[in-house]
Amino acid sequence: MERKLPIVYVVSDSVGETAEFVVRAAASQFDEGRVDIRRISYVDSKDVIYKVIQSAEEENAFIAFTLVLPELREYALSVAASIGVPVVDVLGPMMDTFHQVLGHRPKLQPGLIHQMDDEYFKRVEAVEFAVKYDDARDVRGLLSADVVLIGVSRTSKTPLSMYLAHNRYKVANVPLVPEVVPPAELFKIPARKIIGLTISPVELNLIRQERLKALGLKAEANYAKFDRIVQEIEYAEKLMNKIGCPVINVSNRAVEETATLVMEIYKHGQK
Repeated sequence: MERKLPIVYVVSDSVGETAEFVVRAAASQFDEGRVDIRRISYVDSKDVIYKVIQSAEEENAFIAFTLVLPELREYALSVAASIGVPVVDVLGPMMDTFHQVLGHRPKLQPGLIHQMDDEYFKRVEAVEFAVKYDDARDVRGLLSADVVLIGVSRTSKTPLSMYLAHNRYKVANVPLVPEVVPPAELFKIPARKIIGLTISPVELNLIRQERLKALGLKAEANYAKFDRIVQEIEYAEKLMNKIGCPVINVSNRAVEETATLVMEIYKHGQK
């Protein structure tokens, strides 16, 4: 005779994914880990809770709940105890401990974790965007980017793109080289979305020399020659003036500092 699966009612004032995950994680430690889960989502009344507890009693089931409102939590615990239905408050003890440690009350708003999830997925999407459209690998990304960074090599375009992506900005970047015609897409987007990055020739010379050393190459390469650097910077600044975009001098600036300026420029351009 096949063993009857244990029944667990998952009750939540939101979707109920958290409680279901905990139930499945616990069930996995027993036999085959199979369990019959009945999820009751968006519960906002005592009547619903009472009916669920009655059903759990009839089916010899137990209840796992994530209810953030104290009156619903207390009601579920009280009624379940009076009827004799096993019940687990998945979220309550953790919230109570946070309350004790932090010294202030929780927001008591159902569904906040899903708002956090939305922010997480936006960040992931932005990071994937920055990777895909780094270094002008696919110029089509320029048309859908929030911000397009342009500048000569070693002006922190890539690390700046990634930093901004973690702040949920979709960023593409384009290296400027005198011998390479800039992509036509660069002239099809509003200048306010483009931010030029420039740097002092002396600092760039030092950065490129260190870069060559790290690669095991000679510092005398054309890439690090001062005259060549001056030529590149002059070309880049001329192009930036033609586009009419904001320009940030990244000399002696940390990436975080430059990112703050970029975000301020972006927000100002949105007004």
